[in-house]
Amino acid sequence: MAVTFADVDALTFDCYGTLVDWEAGIARGLGVMLASQGITADVEELLERFAGHESALEAGPYRRYREILAEAGRRIGRDYGVEPSDDAVEAFGASVGEWPAFPDSAAALARLAERFRLGVITNCDDDLFAQTNRRLRVTFDWIVTAEQAGSYKPDPRNFELAFERIDVPRERIVHVAQSLYHDHVPAKALGMTTVWIDRRRDRPGFGATPPADATPDLVLPDMASLAAAAIAD
Repeated sequence: MAVTFADVDALTFDCYGTLVDWEAGIARGLGVMLASQGITADVEELLERFAGHESALEAGPYRRYREILAEAGRRIGRDYGVEPSDDAVEAFGASVGEWPAFPDSAAALARLAERFRLGVITNCDDDLFAQTNRRLRVTFDWIVTAEQAGSYKPDPRNFELAFERIDVPRERIVHVAQSLYHDHVPAKALGMTTVWIDRRRDRPGFGATPPADATPDLVLPDMASLAAAAIAD
C-alpha cells in the first residue's frame, strides 16, 4: 500500500511515541521511582506493565494526563511490592515535558510544514504538551489534546474533535502515528489514511502500547523517511 502525498493537504500526528521518545522517558521516570525503593526492573517489562495500567486508566472516567501517569506509576510500584511516595509518583506524572524528542522529529516537521498544514492529536494535557512542543520547534495549525476532548485515544471523540476544527476534507488528511492501538485502529475505523512510524521495528513486542492489529496505508521507520517520501511525491 502507498500514500499519494500530492493529494494531501494536511498531516496530523500522534506526539508521544511518534515525535517524542516516550518509551525512553517512561523507562527513565519509572526507573528512578523504583530505584528509590530499591527495585531494579527490566525496561521492556516496565513498558508492558505501563501499557496495561495506562490504557485501563484512560478508558475510565476522564482524568488529566499527569494524574493518569501518577496513578500508573503508583500501580506499577505495587506490582513490584512497594508503595512509591506521593512526591515520587507526582514527579513521574509531571515528567512529560522532559521526555526527549526523537533526533529526526524537529527537522522533519520543519520540512513538512513547508508543504502541508500540520496538526497534532495527543493524549496529553495542554500545559504538558506546550512544554513538549518547545522541543519540537514547530507551530502546529491545530492542536487537539485529551484535555480538550475530555477523553483519550483510541476513543473516536478525539479524532472527531479534530475533524470539527480542521478545515480540510478528511480524504485529504493523513494521520501519522506509532501506536496501532491508540491511533491506527480508530483512525482507520473513521476512514482516514494513515502512516505508521514503526519506531519499534528492531524490537519485539508492543512496548508502552497495548497489542493491537491494524493495517496502515504506509509503513516507515522514522520521521526523516516520512519527510523524504512526502516531499518527493
